[in-house]
Amino acid sequence: MTSPIEELLASHVEHGTIPGAVAIVGGPDAEPVAVGRAGVRGEALRPDAIFRIQSMTKAVTSVAALRLVEQGRIQLDDPVERWLPELADRRVLVSPGAGLDDTVPAPRQITLRHLLTNTSGYGQIIDDTPLHDAMIANGTEAGPEPVELGADEWLARLSELPLAFAPGEGWRYHLSFGLLGILISRVTGRRTGDHLRDDLFAPLGMVDTGFFAPEAAAHRLPAAYRHDGSGLIETEPAGGGFYAGEPPFVVDHAELVSTAADYARFLRMLAAGGVANGERMLSAEHLAMMTSDQVPAGAKTPESFFPGFWDGMGWGFGVGVQTTGAHAGRYGWSGGQGTDFYVDPDGTIGLLLIQVEMGPAVFPLLGEFQEIPSR
Repeated sequence: MTSPIEELLASHVEHGTIPGAVAIVGGPDAEPVAVGRAGVRGEALRPDAIFRIQSMTKAVTSVAALRLVEQGRIQLDDPVERWLPELADRRVLVSPGAGLDDTVPAPRQITLRHLLTNTSGYGQIIDDTPLHDAMIANGTEAGPEPVELGADEWLARLSELPLAFAPGEGWRYHLSFGLLGILISRVTGRRTGDHLRDDLFAPLGMVDTGFFAPEAAAHRLPAAYRHDGSGLIETEPAGGGFYAGEPPFVVDHAELVSTAADYARFLRMLAAGGVANGERMLSAEHLAMMTSDQVPAGAKTPESFFPGFWDGMGWGFGVGVQTTGAHAGRYGWSGGQGTDFYVDPDGTIGLLLIQVEMGPAVFPLLGEFQEIPSR
């Protein structure tokens, strides 16, 4: 007998939305189910396939940063320029559409809290403005493709640009978490991937999670696609692409790959109150902050993200939080390459891993996934 999640995924494979998917929905004993293929004409998709999880990385690096707070190595309201001197003496645009030279001194420094809440002043610019054009020109504008610059070069280029708003006074998505990844490296004095492996992944048993799939495991990477209106277009081959093997430069600011089993271990730690295998991984206080709305009402402006985003939605530390409606209290987030997760107040987790770039063809699947029954 097939489960509701298997039926949902099979229907989207049949209709050409996706070649395949791995998913988990349920409580602590729920297992991954794999449906479809690792590529349009590829082999059957394995439950232990390694997926490019992109922005689902944000929840992971948020926990890693909070653990550094609990170890006394940094505090939430510490200015980050102690470790990121490139961010000293920031200047702020006088208005969102102002020219790059039309700035004033930032009234305060960027803190760790600002990075975790996407309120640092750096982030995606949706409107066509001089800052938006400058970010495209110098390679710092975020997009669906893997990073093309090493961490230090990316930070140097980003720091050449003014802030879109004063720290703490607005909200823009994504780039704060690239800064967070570099901050973790600077605070610990190690590559971020090495720190995550030893401090978080090893205790949780996340053996296949990292900034790349090692050569011996790269064959477990499915192909990646996007819809172009006529069908699926391959953007990275199965077993290949940027995440297959060690990257050519330092990727402290980049995003992770993981498996359903690995990421479920991370989610179950959160669902269990920050405890895994009898070990406290995150304090109850910080978990409550991470999974509740931390963004001031004044920062939730229409231009900060896509229309309607803030309707019944908040942002904690690295996760979106549903504040009203049938799923009030649910937190989670998606990745641009077609991944999604949630954790419900009762401990139910949902995890969906596909490798088709986010867009209108994929959104209905995500919406249906969010409503799938856990039993």
